[in-house]
Amino acid sequence: MRILIIGGQGTIGKPVTEHFQNENEVIVAGRRSGEINIDIADTNSIEKALASLKKVDAIVCIAGEAKWANFNELAEDDYYIGLRSKLMGQVNLVRIGKDYLTSGGSITLSTGILADDPVTKTTSAAMVNGAIHSFVKAVALEIENGIRVNAVSLGMVEDAYEKYKDYFPGHNPVPMKKAVNAFVRSVNGKGNGEIIRVYEK
Repeated sequence: MRILIIGGQGTIGKPVTEHFQNENEVIVAGRRSGEINIDIADTNSIEKALASLKKVDAIVCIAGEAKWANFNELAEDDYYIGLRSKLMGQVNLVRIGKDYLTSGGSITLSTGILADDPVTKTTSAAMVNGAIHSFVKAVALEIENGIRVNAVSLGMVEDAYEKYKDYFPGHNPVPMKKAVNAFVRSVNGKGNGEIIRVYEK
């Protein structure tokens, strides 16, 4: 397959990219790194990048940001960071990307455990993750040409444990192999409209 991985050089993106590179042609994209540049918060950037690739068999997004802060410190504009980037960025990736996928292709979005099990300082991020879950389940009912849309929702992964452990007291880190397999399930499986949850309780 020909697979576009947005965020393929990040903490989760690197092992996902390494796995798919074994048997597929992988194009890695990022805002400032990778083989091509895509800023998912910019619709024109998405359109330009996908047009340059012509057709791909799968799009995997492991990108998108949201503001982390105490609820009382969040201003309206702080919420728009996550709405423009992680939410509408991924919505627009589906909206535009469907036209650059081969028949029967797939799009995999990324969310996270905060949609189901939020912690403090994540009001904005949790809201965005939950919205993406609802979007995926709804768009799967209407998207055409045999295209599948799923979301991978991970807990805190092993490789990010030291950085984020203080935000997730008592949470068990997700092994990187399990994280990678969630993306494999979405890309290589037949599921559509699925929220592929991988949490270590």
